[in-house]
Amino acid sequence: MRRTASASRDNPLEEGLAPRAEMAPRVAIAITTVVICGFFAVAVTYVLQARHTTFSLVFCFALLLLLLGLQLCHSFPSSMPRAVTRHSRWTLAAQTLLTYAPFTVFDAAWLGMPGFLAASSLLVLRTALGWFAFGTVVVTTGLLQFAVGFGVGHLAYNCVATSLTGLVVYGLSRLADLIREVQTAREELARLAITQERLRFARDLHDLLGYSLSTITLKCELTYRFIRLDPERAETEITEILQTARQALADVRAVASSYLHMSLRREVSSAESLLQTIGIRTEVRIDAELPAGHVDTVMATVLREGITNVLQHSKAQHCVIEAAVIDDRVRITVANDGVGAECSTLHPVNPGGGGSGLNNLITRVGALGGQLTAGVREDGWFQLTAEVPRQPGDCAPSGDEQDAAALPSP
Repeated sequence: MRRTASASRDNPLEEGLAPRAEMAPRVAIAITTVVICGFFAVAVTYVLQARHTTFSLVFCFALLLLLLGLQLCHSFPSSMPRAVTRHSRWTLAAQTLLTYAPFTVFDAAWLGMPGFLAASSLLVLRTALGWFAFGTVVVTTGLLQFAVGFGVGHLAYNCVATSLTGLVVYGLSRLADLIREVQTAREELARLAITQERLRFARDLHDLLGYSLSTITLKCELTYRFIRLDPERAETEITEILQTARQALADVRAVASSYLHMSLRREVSSAESLLQTIGIRTEVRIDAELPAGHVDTVMATVLREGITNVLQHSKAQHCVIEAAVIDDRVRITVANDGVGAECSTLHPVNPGGGGSGLNNLITRVGALGGQLTAGVREDGWFQLTAEVPRQPGDCAPSGDEQDAAALPSP
């Protein structure tokens, strides 16, 4: 697989893996080439034993080199120029001519060549036609061996030798192609894994730092106002800013280590304190005790995104946070009165239909088999609701599975 220099510079990991990724196909091609050349070397010994003239030997070697080149074109089409592979039927016709015409000069010494034509028939032609051509070549070899002076006693040997040569060359050629395809698939999986990790990291950073940075910004503004009027209140706010910054640093480290765990109870307390600090009347109704795990983390993430939206995208005066377990499903709702009544509809959020925060929540909630809804209620309040099974399964979804759900369809 070819890569541009710029692509390698953009991804040093792929640049380091590229030489190792190309090693297996190259080794397979080298082994197949050695075997094919070995078969041709055997044909050379047959010609030398026939005691032809010097001119005939030179002519024979030239024909063998042409046949070897044609065979390599058919065995390794991906390594050949596109202009050659585009006319593979014509190169197969040329190989057919060079396989049968020299029998008029070299007789029995040329009996090793039909095996390569049988292999090329399988490599170039479609399956049914290729096997038909393979059988035709074997039968033709059986007839030619009578023409060059062999009797019935050599019929089985010559037919089996032609069949084995064709099958061995075909098998090794296809094996080299399969190794290349497998290696290409491995490279694609490696790139996909890197992309998934980037998505996970970007998603977690957005969900965590969006809330933390909004909190720090608001509290810094409050501190600036109180620093002269109420120094004690300003000192309290600075203390809370430091705590929030330390928590944000710990969250970033957790994201980098793939060990992110969040608690709904802890996030509720933090959100309530923040909203009350900035003057938003807050009602909290929590009737759900969740064990530490993916459900607890996802519910806490939904709460963070809801509070971030309250802080950044509304003029809310009143916020309600509710969480409960209903029929073995956990539901959390974050509603506020800061959007007005331009529309009045709650609807499921579709991937790509919201901002980065909502799209991240869709990925997280969907990975647990839940649903996310968002919109403006009839009373003009904006409401964000997530509902997931309390026990989504024995095996919690991994970060890769969640990121795979967020990837665009091919």
